[in-house]
Amino acid sequence: MSKVYFVASGKGGTGKTMFACNLGASYAQKGYRVVIVDMDMGQRNLDLYMGLENNVVFDVYDVMTGVCPIRQALIRDRRFQSLYMIGSSPVRDRGDLTPLHMQILCEKLKESFDYIIIDAPSGIDDSMVLASAGADAAIIVSTPEYAALRDADSLDTELIRMGVRNRYLVLNKLVAELMTEGVLPKLRDIIVMMRPKLIGVIQFDQNINISTNLGIPIVLKENTYISRNFANIRDRLIESEPGLQCMGEEDK
Repeated sequence: MSKVYFVASGKGGTGKTMFACNLGASYAQKGYRVVIVDMDMGQRNLDLYMGLENNVVFDVYDVMTGVCPIRQALIRDRRFQSLYMIGSSPVRDRGDLTPLHMQILCEKLKESFDYIIIDAPSGIDDSMVLASAGADAAIIVSTPEYAALRDADSLDTELIRMGVRNRYLVLNKLVAELMTEGVLPKLRDIIVMMRPKLIGVIQFDQNINISTNLGIPIVLKENTYISRNFANIRDRLIESEPGLQCMGEEDK
């Protein structure tokens, strides 16, 4: 059974797209068939982070409005055995898309992929509601700052209202020294404060900024603490979803 993860954030600048890109790449490294869908219409960046911006011809809006079939919008990342991307529209949703369009797209993608990762727009609005339709679980990416955590909690409240039961939290751009000095809330306080299960912490590292600017997923640099960190997050998610069989294994 395939899984659709909705990667969201309460505010911009938390590293949501970076996380979606590298989580998908990490799953692909383990042999799963993965597609990452950029639903941040009008403010798309996934293609840049993956270094595939010159390959986008058709986008997710074209697929959902019937301009092209899914296969024409799929872009393969040939650095991995089974990683694909669907780019986002350069303009914002014109209001002619509904959650049903997204649900149908997710169901179609489940026929070919083990994991569908949705890179959602930040914040809480109609675009977020559209992007979350068809999701099996949500991953909220936040920085360990009070303002970001407050916005993440507001997003979580909305996801609960929408009926998304499985929700996880990832803390990004953590600076341990600032947390130790009391400038940032301590990890145990964040765990108490937030309702979603904390599944990973990513420390601030300039190499992540470099990788996104170069269009190279950071997990390609194997045997580093960052790639191991993403692998740990991936494995925790896999442990939470027993019974999911890798389609790649069936093809062998």
